[in-house]
Amino acid sequence: MRQVFTRPESLKDVQTHFCPGCHHGSIHRLVAEAMDEFDIRSKTIGVASVGCSVFLYGYFDIDVIEAPHGRAPAVATGAKRSRDDRIVFTYQGDGDLAAIGTSEIIHAANRGEDITVIFVNNTTYGMTGGQMAPTTMVGQKTSTSPYGRNQAKDGYPIRMAELLAQLEGVAFSARVAVNSPKNVMQAKKMIKTAFRYQVEGRGFSFIEALAACPTNWGMKPLAANERVGSEMIPYFPLGVYRNTANL
Repeated sequence: MRQVFTRPESLKDVQTHFCPGCHHGSIHRLVAEAMDEFDIRSKTIGVASVGCSVFLYGYFDIDVIEAPHGRAPAVATGAKRSRDDRIVFTYQGDGDLAAIGTSEIIHAANRGEDITVIFVNNTTYGMTGGQMAPTTMVGQKTSTSPYGRNQAKDGYPIRMAELLAQLEGVAFSARVAVNSPKNVMQAKKMIKTAFRYQVEGRGFSFIEALAACPTNWGMKPLAANERVGSEMIPYFPLGVYRNTANL
């Protein structure tokens, strides 16, 4: 029988520790598949930030640098500038990139650093107890917003893909999701494009991936996956927000 589905070479053969229904594993696979397709595993450097994203080194068979909270774009900038023959990407969550790391991501994008950023948006601080994040939905209950996010006091969720798309240094900015087969296929295409732009030296590329966090949402995996489609995607529409190839 012909094998048609296997583990990407860029992923280690290890058992996942992520919670049931978490989308990190699906996103990891798509990133690894992009590396395999471009045959860049041996020259790729991953930069992991603080949060559930910190476990990058445990799953990818590549060199990984750990960055202080929110500073992954700065660390990636240093790695890329010192070794411009390498492919450098960051893997960050919303509590990291869109909160403490807001300044880092905006200025790295504005400078047009030739790196790829994978931003996992699950609308909560996943590792530290499910606190409200900059991307938490209006009305969403978290450990620090037990009555739901109140836009009058807390503001609105930040749409990072649209925000960064306004900067001239950005070559590619897109938002994807992995909650359905169709969206997974589109996500793979967008992630591959983001890495291809770095391979071609086009500059800064950004992928925002909508994801579920069943544990901190207090939901079962199936319900959490459905929430991505019913609540997140309407507020965070999928699509390409900047593509310099079309300018």
